[in-house]
Amino acid sequence: KIFMNTLKYLQSNEFLLDVDLWRLFANLEELSKMSLTFVSNFFEIVKEHVNNSESSMDFIFVLKKYFQEDLCQTHQIYCLNYSSAVFYLENLRQREDFGIYLKWCEQNKLCKRLHLPDLLVAPLHRLTRYPLLLNNIWKRCTDEREKGFIWSVKEKVEKSIWDLEGKVKWLDNFQKFRQLHEVIIWPQVWDRDKRFFVPECLKQSLRENISENILSSTNRLLHEGRLTLAESTRLLDVYLFLFDDFLLITKIKRNKKKHGGSDTSSIPACPCLAPELQSLVREGGFCTVLDQPIPLDRLFLRNVDPLHVAVFSLRNAFLIQHENRYGQCIAVFLLQAQTETTKKTWMSQIETAISNSTKQHETKKRTIFCFPDESSGT
Repeated sequence: KIFMNTLKYLQSNEFLLDVDLWRLFANLEELSKMSLTFVSNFFEIVKEHVNNSESSMDFIFVLKKYFQEDLCQTHQIYCLNYSSAVFYLENLRQREDFGIYLKWCEQNKLCKRLHLPDLLVAPLHRLTRYPLLLNNIWKRCTDEREKGFIWSVKEKVEKSIWDLEGKVKWLDNFQKFRQLHEVIIWPQVWDRDKRFFVPECLKQSLRENISENILSSTNRLLHEGRLTLAESTRLLDVYLFLFDDFLLITKIKRNKKKHGGSDTSSIPACPCLAPELQSLVREGGFCTVLDQPIPLDRLFLRNVDPLHVAVFSLRNAFLIQHENRYGQCIAVFLLQAQTETTKKTWMSQIETAISNSTKQHETKKRTIFCFPDESSGT
């Protein structure tokens, strides 16, 4: 509340007006009020029982009112926004004016030297502790009817947490792939290969590029990372994305503008991205698709033996070969890893992905051709 109320005060005085309160704190006020009311009502019952030993300690009503109604749902809304809030905060912290605001709030003794990220995560921890609280109440309960009710409430809260975990994973995955759409650039075919000539008057009709659709969240990203591509006259920094059905090789393009220039990082870095890719995004860089995606059923992986390593000064190298449906080699990529371990990891990941893709393809084929015999009347 120190951070939230201070920001509200600053905005009322026309400072930090572009900072979105909801993106940062979500429904924190509603969650705080509900949690406080729950605790107050709970202890009011305990207090009445202590003052009047003859009164029954009917806390079942409180548990029913809050856990079967809005408490878990309010927590879910906050928790679903948490990843986005941390992402948003990380980008705001780069600003000098926002940094001054943070430091001023952190000096408040009530913060106990905690920073805003430490405080934002607290409601997540609280939600996970509710089942423990309910379990302890259940253990000490003597009434069988009440025990059954408390157990059902505990199961409801646990289910809410499991559902939330699934939603958070889906949301993180969605945000990650949405950012990949922004980071990965798909050049037009005539820009990628100068052999393809298209007159300007015809380019507009061909300009709709739906290649980005293959990066939908249904395609599971298995492995990614930076490697070096050996070309005839140079070594090129590339970034590879291994999905469950294809391999994508992109060329790393770094922002040439130095600090002090304009807009060096127009795209904020999603925390779900790999650290190396996050760093590239913060620098304003991006990945340009080098060649068409390589389907795993058309990809052939070859190790580069030590003899060639010595002769051609290739270290930690392996070869990726792309064949078309007629068995013709249409592209070859000679890649080098930073270490032998990284090379082995990449080769293992690709081999496993190819194996799994082949098994899935065979399973689909068997499913198609193994339908039960249709009746003679159809």
